[in-house]
Amino acid sequence: METKSAKRSEEISLTSMSKHENPGFSGDADVEAARPRAYKIGYDVLEANPEGPGCCAIVLTIISYLLIIATFPFSLCMCIKVVQEYERAVIFRLGRLLKGGAKGPGIFFVVPCIDSYRKVDLRTVSFDVPPQEILSRDSVTVSVDAVVYYRVSDPIMAETNVEDYSHSTRLLAATTLRNVLGTKNLAEILSERESISHNMQSSLDEATDPWGVKVERVEIKDVRLPVQLQRAMAAEAEAAREARAKVIAAEGEQRASRALKEAAEVINESPAALQLRYLQTLSQISAEKNSTIIFPLPIDLINNLVSK
Repeated sequence: METKSAKRSEEISLTSMSKHENPGFSGDADVEAARPRAYKIGYDVLEANPEGPGCCAIVLTIISYLLIIATFPFSLCMCIKVVQEYERAVIFRLGRLLKGGAKGPGIFFVVPCIDSYRKVDLRTVSFDVPPQEILSRDSVTVSVDAVVYYRVSDPIMAETNVEDYSHSTRLLAATTLRNVLGTKNLAEILSERESISHNMQSSLDEATDPWGVKVERVEIKDVRLPVQLQRAMAAEAEAAREARAKVIAAEGEQRASRALKEAAEVINESPAALQLRYLQTLSQISAEKNSTIIFPLPIDLINNLVSK
């Protein structure tokens, strides 16, 4: 009878909480839908125990405290624990999460025989995602590896909501890498690494939020292509460079011919300019210490000699 009333009170509290979040909430069917959200909201529901600790738990707790008193001060070695500044301790008493949240940093107290605790490191952890063989959107097989940086933002959720948050995050990172890159073609994978890393970080952070894990950064390390594809891309790039070089050379010849045409028109207007240019050329040749000097002859003079 007490169990039924406790369950009913829990449903009433869930209903009232859901009504507070959503004014349009009504009906017993929505209680079950609101239950997972309620367990995600805070620690109070996780710590709630409708049936109470029970007689056996109370007896074991009393016996443990009597043993601590009887063996004092030697029992202090078993009761006092220390966690570092970057650690937190999640305590379970008889298998149930202890109220008060995670303990630390510093000294905290546990009851031997009935309390167990787990240390959670809050520092940022990095790991390499193993190389993944990925088929891109344009049917090109590439091997991509990445590095992920994450930290535990909520020690209690990291211990109670997932069995091994570190291993789960690693598996999820490898799967997310394959899913994200599978929607990109080869050109996007090679040129848009920053946006791909941002999309992966957002997806991982959203998926690991119920685990109490915060994904801080994701970076694509290397993209390895097949050897045949590398050769084909190298040949394509070389051909493109040669085509650009020919275009540049042709443009240079065109500009040079226009400049020569303009120079010829200027010299044609003044016969003395041609003589001055001839003397300037001789001066440049003599400055280089050459033993041979070529004297150009006007074509008109040669034509007159040939005609005679």
